[in-house]
Amino acid sequence: MSVKPDSPMGNPLLDEQDKKIREKLKQIDNKIMVMSGKGGVGKSTVSINLAIGLSLQNFYVGLLDVDLHGPNVPKMLGVERGELQRRPDGTVGPVYYSPNLKFMSVEPLLPERNSAVIWRGPLKMSAIRQFIYDIEWGKLDYLVIDAPPGTGDEPMTVAQTIPEAYAVVVTTPQEVSLLDVRKSITFCKQVNIPILGIVENMSGMVCPHCGKVIDVFKRGGGQKLAEELGIPFLGSIPVDPRIVTTGDAGKPMIASYPNSHTAEAFEKLIQNVINATQSLNAKIKQEKGSEKQKQED
Repeated sequence: MSVKPDSPMGNPLLDEQDKKIREKLKQIDNKIMVMSGKGGVGKSTVSINLAIGLSLQNFYVGLLDVDLHGPNVPKMLGVERGELQRRPDGTVGPVYYSPNLKFMSVEPLLPERNSAVIWRGPLKMSAIRQFIYDIEWGKLDYLVIDAPPGTGDEPMTVAQTIPEAYAVVVTTPQEVSLLDVRKSITFCKQVNIPILGIVENMSGMVCPHCGKVIDVFKRGGGQKLAEELGIPFLGSIPVDPRIVTTGDAGKPMIASYPNSHTAEAFEKLIQNVINATQSLNAKIKQEKGSEKQKQED
């Protein structure tokens, strides 16, 4: 059964906030939530390299980290203590990574680097809404949203706050990961989030000596699942030891090693995401046009 997420009702303050959120979202052409049913699948790595890759193609990109308890985006971008852009008119903008890429995370708001975020549902939902409501993102081609694993408060709040978002689901080839991915796909269907496709991360390993891909952790499980469920398969990303070192150093793979096999895999993924987004946008526009025509008839 397909259901729509509940929206806050009966509160004038929230109603006004909803109105301004909708106005701000109109300035963002494409919203993509990167999610997974299981932790440890490299979802943040995919989110960051996707965002950087899009920005390198001259798109204006925002990266929103809604993993409130474990915000890894600032560290992996090398901007751990980045400052929000405070403007003369009193508004606040996100942290800039490059001229084409800006990001927002809870980490710049924490009093100390090791501060723990001990929040329950209502506080988390309010924080995510404020990331849209209070932050001046401006005109963007893409907003990439890095969500924590699972189908809890954070992904649900994104579904409620950004109902026109699409989903990219990240998995690894192992069966235990694929089981959890099925739950993510069920979640998307229940809250009416269109799925752009599945990404298989850790798909084989790039040998540091010969450069060839070795099937250490299996390959093909994500693609097989996509075919089984009739969902687009966006690409495979191999394990590369340099992904760990570049992530820890705050120098993402696609920018640090642009000629590597892994960077090429990310570039294919990015192009597939662009194509899938354009195709889904066209399909939804056509469906809305047909519905409008029926109402006029």
